[in-house]
Amino acid sequence: MKSYSLYELNNLVKGVIDGSFTGEYWVQAELSECYEKAGHCYLELVEKGPRGNTFIAKARAIIWADTWSLLRYSFEKTTGQRLAKGMKVLMQVYPNFHEAFGFSWIVTDIDATYTIGDLARKRQEIIRQLQSDGVYDMNKQLSLPLFCQRIAVISSASAAGYGDFSNQLANNPYGFHFETTLFEAVMQGEMVEKTVISALDAIYGRVDDFDCVVIIRGGGASSDLSGFDTYPLAVNVAQFPLPVITGIGHERDDTVLDMVSHTRVKTPTAAAEFLVSQLKEISDFLDYSYNIIRKACDQTIRRTEQQLLLFNNRLGEVVRMIVERKRQRLMMDGAKLNEVVRFATERKRQRLQVNEQRLAESVPLLFERKRHRLELMTQTLKALDPKVLLKRGYSITTLNGKIMKDAKALSSGDEIETRLKNGKVKSIVC
Repeated sequence: MKSYSLYELNNLVKGVIDGSFTGEYWVQAELSECYEKAGHCYLELVEKGPRGNTFIAKARAIIWADTWSLLRYSFEKTTGQRLAKGMKVLMQVYPNFHEAFGFSWIVTDIDATYTIGDLARKRQEIIRQLQSDGVYDMNKQLSLPLFCQRIAVISSASAAGYGDFSNQLANNPYGFHFETTLFEAVMQGEMVEKTVISALDAIYGRVDDFDCVVIIRGGGASSDLSGFDTYPLAVNVAQFPLPVITGIGHERDDTVLDMVSHTRVKTPTAAAEFLVSQLKEISDFLDYSYNIIRKACDQTIRRTEQQLLLFNNRLGEVVRMIVERKRQRLMMDGAKLNEVVRFATERKRQRLQVNEQRLAESVPLLFERKRHRLELMTQTLKALDPKVLLKRGYSITTLNGKIMKDAKALSSGDEIETRLKNGKVKSIVC
């Protein structure tokens, strides 16, 4: 049995491949690996089965440095994205089998429009899922606070855009004061989703300290935006309780993050200008309202002063009329009072004259009646005089000067005195 060395066998395979595949082929595949080394781009192409993520085909691919420098520029300019794992691509390839390194496909061209379509499809799937979940417009429905001055910033601390944003706020021409707090995150590459969500979680823990969130990115290539087109990041921003403003430095296409945010602007500087303009609108409105109120107050004061002056003049006239009416009323009342007093005085005088006449007539008659009554009383007293009784034969018995009327009041041995018409008799009671 003939045997071959590994090199001989591989060389045989190489000859078969080189002889069988004489042209180039367009292949559709998904990138499971993509990295650069020594100027070359190394890829792993895979195809998944219709029911899940099981690979039904896998192969290595290489883009040599001279070709890669051209294809990379063209691909990024067309798609706005860097070639990265997870993308679906349409590539022109030819087979290559090397005795020492094995089989690989050599890439000579990439159809960027195919990838654009796939990226758009994925983006639309994310958008449809967000809409189906009922969260797509949630952040847009929040109201930006009137005085939006406490800003939570998600950015890389070393990003030029962060510095531009901060300087634009600090040096705004109106002297508005803003407070910014940086929550650091990676703003390009595979760590965008994880670190931005982590920053959002940190802000949520202090949600009452801020008025809004600003996600900014500056200084990076537009091809590094794929990290902002993920469902987990979009759903976090869409449901965040504070308005989210995005300014991640690209103009041509909106990322899904831009679509679900409250406000999308082009650059970090534009984000700062937006915040300043919002505060300027409020300031202008307050100035306008102040001028309107002041003008209305001035008009009211002038109108009130005129009314008070008119009222004061009318009040003087009214007071004079009232005083005159009262004076006339007092004069009339005085005249009536004099008449009443005179009439009453006359009636009293006449009554007094009548009483005087009646008194003059009744006094002598009264005196005569009193004199006659006195005479009767005098006669009665004379008739009751003890001396008169004694003259009639009566006697008066006394005990110790007290007239005795009842013999029972006397005791044996009492000395009594009896007065008669002529003389006194003393006796001892037995």
